[in-house]
Amino acid sequence: MPVISGGVHLKKSGSWSALKNQFIIQFAKQQKSIARLQLVRKYIKSILKPGMLMTDLCETLENTVRKLISENGLQAGIAFPTGCSLNWVAAHWTPNSGDKTVLQYDDVMKLDFGTHIDGHIVDCAFTVAFNPMFDPLLEASREATNTGIKESGIDVRLCDVGAAIQEVMESYEVEINGKVFQVKSIRNLNGHSIGSYQIHAGKSVPIVKGGEQTKMEEGEFFAIETFASTGKGYVREDLECSHYMKNFEVGHIPLRLPRAKQLLATINKNFSTLAFCRRYLDRLGETKYLMALKNLCDSGIVQLRVPQYFQLLNFPILEIGYHVHSDV
Repeated sequence: MPVISGGVHLKKSGSWSALKNQFIIQFAKQQKSIARLQLVRKYIKSILKPGMLMTDLCETLENTVRKLISENGLQAGIAFPTGCSLNWVAAHWTPNSGDKTVLQYDDVMKLDFGTHIDGHIVDCAFTVAFNPMFDPLLEASREATNTGIKESGIDVRLCDVGAAIQEVMESYEVEINGKVFQVKSIRNLNGHSIGSYQIHAGKSVPIVKGGEQTKMEEGEFFAIETFASTGKGYVREDLECSHYMKNFEVGHIPLRLPRAKQLLATINKNFSTLAFCRRYLDRLGETKYLMALKNLCDSGIVQLRVPQYFQLLNFPILEIGYHVHSDV
């Protein structure tokens, strides 16, 4: 999810006037989304406290987004499920209906949410830690995010952005319960390009050195996301899935189960290729859909976004990203 970054640029090929108008419209929609997200973030920060039920937190945030963005089907609304990953879980976790997880004083929570207007997605995230012991961890990721934004631009190699992020991130240390740990970038997590109705549009922005020589290009929009760890700096995919997303590249695939066809129609109508979660299906009145959802996943029509967690469960993980930056 989750952090915004920079690179919205004009392409100079084709009709300059048409491209300029297209850019102005897109930029205006993104700026409107950004303004709404800033209000949501300010409000949520004001009410966050230990003891909150995670389901209540997510639903409060999401209902605030729906109201401020004037939710209107696929024209405007939530871009993906609220991520509220705790501690060793780095990303892609949101509570399913009935989950009783409660936010604790010593938790490190990565709160990731986003909006869209006509498919133009804005992605935002910040980290919550009530215990000041974790402040250096937050600062490391915040400064690494700032560095990634500063290094980004037209024709900049993605690997160079990653190297700059890692250098800043790993210059920090954090003392946890009397033991000092070097902060590490999580090497198999990264930022990404964003497309129309497509949260992950194909390019990855690493947060470690090495990797692709691919460059940022004019006309692209990126989420610069930094993930800091006090452990080994590597995550695995596991735990119960809560995020789903229709495959952006999939064509027509015949389905045999009538219930799967019905569920796909609901997904197409309400989410298209935007990510969703089970709570969103529940909210639409869908019931007894797990078998149909599994069928859609098994057929390749819908993709699972499995939570990513850290191997050593006694070390916290942190993802932070709260900057919005458009380089025009």
